[in-house]
Amino acid sequence: MISRERNLMYSLEPKEVPHINTKYRRIVTKIPVPESLPILERLQKYEPRSMTGQPPIVWDRAEELQVYDKFGNMWLDWSSGVLVTNAGHGRREVRDAIIQQAEHGLLHNYCFPSEVRSLLAEKLVNLAPANMDKAFLLTTGAEATENALKLARTYGHQHGGKEKNVIISFEDAFHGRTLGAQMMGGMPGLKTWITHPDPDIIQLPFPDGYYHENLTFEDFEADLAIRDIDPDHVAGVILETYQGATACFAPQDYIQRLRQWCTQHDALLIFDEVQAGFGRTGKFFGFEHYGVEADLICCGKGISSSLPLSAVLGNSRVMDIYPPGAMTSTHTGNPICCAAALANIDLILNEHLVENAEKVGKVMQAGLYHIQQQKSDIIGIVQGRGLVYGLLIVKPGTKEPDRALATKIVQHAFEQGLLFFSPVGGATVKIAPPLIITEEAVQEGLEVFASAIEQARV
Repeated sequence: MISRERNLMYSLEPKEVPHINTKYRRIVTKIPVPESLPILERLQKYEPRSMTGQPPIVWDRAEELQVYDKFGNMWLDWSSGVLVTNAGHGRREVRDAIIQQAEHGLLHNYCFPSEVRSLLAEKLVNLAPANMDKAFLLTTGAEATENALKLARTYGHQHGGKEKNVIISFEDAFHGRTLGAQMMGGMPGLKTWITHPDPDIIQLPFPDGYYHENLTFEDFEADLAIRDIDPDHVAGVILETYQGATACFAPQDYIQRLRQWCTQHDALLIFDEVQAGFGRTGKFFGFEHYGVEADLICCGKGISSSLPLSAVLGNSRVMDIYPPGAMTSTHTGNPICCAAALANIDLILNEHLVENAEKVGKVMQAGLYHIQQQKSDIIGIVQGRGLVYGLLIVKPGTKEPDRALATKIVQHAFEQGLLFFSPVGGATVKIAPPLIITEEAVQEGLEVFASAIEQARV
């Protein structure tokens, strides 16, 4: 028997909670469900401890806005399965595309040509900004950012010699969990295992509007000078369109000046759109809010609303650097994943989900600002755009993150049928529902969220 307290953040001791039955939420059992404990305990026994730490719901199925267990409970999902299900959970069109491709008989083809991969590459290029004409299909967001690192460095070496090797990223950024991605990431606690960090990958402060509220682009240039970095030795600058740990965007002027700087010094400007792409922010690609061109875009998560797929988009002057066979991946453009992505993108476009994210996102934003006004002593800042927001929970009267309180808020919401993933970046409650969400569902979720905050403070 595994200890019921080993979930790290959430107790596995079943608790009586009020029963709920609304259009969007249903709770009819103790939480966690007593009958689900053998499943949770089996996972604890056979998986690494790192896989614990989320609210103890055993997902059975998920449809559109809701996640179900097999014990009669239903949650309004404000996680999108960590920003994946942009078009909603389990959409029939996506499921049908997966089934049809599977029944057609092609499940894998390495990088041998396939029609479905050609169709997806074409669709992505047609949706990308006009300066982009190539799409490289991969599996995970980390694989995409690693590939962008490789391309930027190789491009730099070809255009400025081996000295043009510096990669600039930003503090508090998250670019994935593989070696290169974590060296580009800006969270020191995630990098303690790296014994020989790359000295030419550096992080600079991000203008987050809270901890660095007065940061300007002059500070970017000054930081490089202090580090004695020649701007012409910079191969690329990579940043999340919004910082994934908080949902904060940089000021538009800062990014526009960064674009000019990259052009001046022939450095690639790379946007990590793994969280931001495919309508999440109210634009098809989130970096469009900045009014700049990217040299490379890293995509993932919402690209399929389901199966593992990612992509790097760019111009052939960069994307065609490597000769045939020198830049591939075993599961590049898996046929079933490509079929899912094509169906998903059609849903996003045909159902105007980008526009819905912008419209309904304004209702979400207004409601979250109202909650912040009521709880301004513990909500340090609300940041985001479209249908992604982050509320930083702090200790009263300070800017010090309060992870324990943030976790209690997530737990109380979970017990009332509103599902978040665990706090990120220390103490940020992240809000990211599927883009099909309605104003009615947003309003109900906001009421539950406000109640959860109130209960967590007791």
